[in-house]
Amino acid sequence: MDFNKLIARVKNILLTPKTEWPVIAAEPDSVQGLYKNYILILAAMPAVITFLRYSVFGVGIPIVGGTYRLGVGAGIVQMIVTYIVSLGVTYLMMLIIDGLAPSFGGQKNQTQALKSIAYAYTASWVASVLTLIGGLGLLVLLAAAIYGIYLLYLGLPHTMQCPQDKAGGYAAVAIILAFVLSLILGFVMASITGLNAMMGGAVSGTHSSTYTPNPNSALGALAAIGQKAAEANKKMEAAKQSGDEQAQGKAAGEAAGAILGAVLGGGDTVEALAPDALKPFLPDTLGGMPRTSLEVERNAPIGIQVSNAKATYRKPDGGAELRLEITDTGGAKGIMALAGFANMDQDKETDRGYEKTYHQNGRMIHEQWDKDGSGEYVVILGDRFVVAVHGSGVASIDALKAALVGLNLAGLEALKNEGVKKG
Repeated sequence: MDFNKLIARVKNILLTPKTEWPVIAAEPDSVQGLYKNYILILAAMPAVITFLRYSVFGVGIPIVGGTYRLGVGAGIVQMIVTYIVSLGVTYLMMLIIDGLAPSFGGQKNQTQALKSIAYAYTASWVASVLTLIGGLGLLVLLAAAIYGIYLLYLGLPHTMQCPQDKAGGYAAVAIILAFVLSLILGFVMASITGLNAMMGGAVSGTHSSTYTPNPNSALGALAAIGQKAAEANKKMEAAKQSGDEQAQGKAAGEAAGAILGAVLGGGDTVEALAPDALKPFLPDTLGGMPRTSLEVERNAPIGIQVSNAKATYRKPDGGAELRLEITDTGGAKGIMALAGFANMDQDKETDRGYEKTYHQNGRMIHEQWDKDGSGEYVVILGDRFVVAVHGSGVASIDALKAALVGLNLAGLEALKNEGVKKG
């Protein structure tokens, strides 16, 4: 590894991007080479800085004073997670930028797409060092993120051969997806073991121009999403040929929605259950209390279907109250699957109560209880359905657990594949 060359590249892309992008685009390289010689090194900076900030130096607590310091063990885990997620987002953005290229008059090329996102991310990776100086560092990091968008805008015409007048829209779609995907991949945590295959190939120094991950790995699922982008592009040919800029913009938005839907759906297209299908799971009585209200609906925010059913239970003379809520995450079931796959367990206690998340019989369960007589008991079924009982004025968390015993949870879980279209 030539560190002098790396430092020169960082300096040039940040200070003289207009002249550096043509040089970058013309360089012979590979996906593995870019990871080995650039991405694996720079993407480590935010991870290391996060560890230093939270586990070594600590974070000051406003108003009350003092310093919060994350344990070294937990800090190391967080550092690894930050690093893996950063690598995953970079790889996935390569697939998306490559897949969207024809939509904006560009040419598909995975290596050039990876150059586009890697060098655009350089500003944020380098600026992460400044988060060690508190508020000012955060402002500089925000400025670096904005500058990264500008870098991507400058680079796309050179790397992906798109017309200059379409570079703005191309960059905008890519950045929006990058933000959303960063949030989603955060759920994956350290469980994205499929990245090991990519890293191993990068370090081996092979020079294939296209990297193909194991289809059964988490990274393979991300590659499948890239294929979704390519399929969406084919449907936009008519809009492109029409010469209608408004139609092209609409088509690009639909493509972004298709890709986002694939990510949230875990690679599948999912139609949430109809409201009437959820009604039978809201019983007339719950915990010995009659139902006093009922509400069911299905919505499609940003084209992603989600169904929700709610019911309230209370005795005529008042007193304790239970609220049952069942959510079919539908088009966003991929997030629930990632949360379950990450095996995120926690246990917190205070003088007022406790909160814990754990897995039992293949289900993720969340409990929260306050000594004032309120709390919630949540069960995730089939990586898709969220069943929650909220209570107030009840004796203990056991009352909430008992309320779920009479529900047909197995019947609901059996519907986990309803409305699912694979791939």
